[in-house]
Amino acid sequence: MNDPIGDMLTRIRNAQLRGRSTVMTPGSKLRVWVLDVLADEGYIRGYEKVTGSDGHPAIEISLKYFDGTPVIREVKRVSKPGRRVYLGIKDIPQVRQGLGVSIVSTSKGVMSDSAARIANVGGEVICTVF
Repeated sequence: MNDPIGDMLTRIRNAQLRGRSTVMTPGSKLRVWVLDVLADEGYIRGYEKVTGSDGHPAIEISLKYFDGTPVIREVKRVSKPGRRVYLGIKDIPQVRQGLGVSIVSTSKGVMSDSAARIANVGGEVICTVF
């Protein structure tokens, strides 16, 4: 797998289109850090580290719905393995005039765009969520 974060975001998107309450994804530290930001911002109910059927670590993500519609309306991968996108603090985009969130990997950890502005650090823009 070349893009584990892109794979996780696609699994979340597909599970929400099918109306699933949970979705499984292979486990990794970076995925957990991204899921921490999504949970803190209120886009998912939470996640749980489990062992998959093959014995490898996995993550079970609990998706969040409001009135039967998914809370995550749009999720886009910005920085990809073939084209990394690094932005300074002044250039980190606001998603839909601040209604959405950009997830940024900084030297101080993975955080939302607002937290990166408060910490005064830039970094790699992983994805945007609305």
